Amino acid sequence: MLLLHNTLAQSAAPIIHDPVLIKEKGTYYLFATGQGIAVMSSKDLTTWKTEAPVFNQPPAWAVKAVPTFTGHIWAPDISYHHGKYYLYYSVSAFGKNTSCIGLATTPTLDPHDPNFKWTDHGLVIQSFPGKTNWNAIDPNLIIDKQGKAYLSFGSFWDGLKLVRLNDDATAVDEDLTHIPTIASRKTNPADPNPPAIEDNPRDAGGNAIEAPFIYKHKNYYYLFASIDYCCKGPRSTYKMIVGRSRDIRGPYLDDNNRDMARGGGKMVLAGDANWHGVGHNAVFKDGKDEYLVFHGYDAHDQGKPKLHIETITWDKDGWPILRK
Repeated sequence: MLLLHNTLAQSAAPIIHDPVLIKEKGTYYLFATGQGIAVMSSKDLTTWKTEAPVFNQPPAWAVKAVPTFTGHIWAPDISYHHGKYYLYYSVSAFGKNTSCIGLATTPTLDPHDPNFKWTDHGLVIQSFPGKTNWNAIDPNLIIDKQGKAYLSFGSFWDGLKLVRLNDDATAVDEDLTHIPTIASRKTNPADPNPPAIEDNPRDAGGNAIEAPFIYKHKNYYYLFASIDYCCKGPRSTYKMIVGRSRDIRGPYLDDNNRDMARGGGKMVLAGDANWHGVGHNAVFKDGKDEYLVFHGYDAHDQGKPKLHIETITWDKDGWPILRK
């Protein structure tokens, strides 16, 4: 297990939750949880500039769908698709599956480009308490070998889900009552959701898995996920796991051939003496370099969530490891 460094540079890293990263014309753009969706830019992945948020006021459709929503948007996902940048995002009541995933697009990420303009396409997926045993948060777009778009998403409840999208990736293209569970902490899918522990929200239960990210590497799709608990500062226990499949719909198996839908998952990274918990990762490829992008709770700074960008390599069996 890699012991994460705690250099002065890392201690001064941006305070951020749920980061995703993309590059356009020599500039890196980081999107993260925040009021209106937090945005930062960098030329070197070290020095970051705060940009204007995606939304300067809460989307009207989201306020109507989630009455407690005041503009703090969770867990965005950024990708380039069909000549535009696609930004999926989460709107939710905390600890409940009163949740929605929305989509905004722009032809460029450069705020100085005259073509820069975010267009909100509104609701993509919605979950409802007592109706859907899944939570419409933490979206991630993946395109399969045939060019079909899929969205992985979810948190707690029955686990992580995968749904096929339409050709322009703006809407669901299959029956939401029959979408597969691709990862869960439950070893038996027929078991009820485990109860919440400690002071965690009762409605969310204890199936502590969230933040799916599917990444294509060689002949496999790799499903990354975060387990245990974020957002608790020094009490955070976040960890990252991974499984892989040759089929985008799974099953995603770990290095012991355990199905992630039945409690499997190979450990990628856990907290250590310097970081209480680490998780909610994305994977970013920049030329030949591949990076794991995530946040960790700094044990030397009151458990504040800070940005990590670590280089990924691959072992002889094709599993991702972080370079020491």
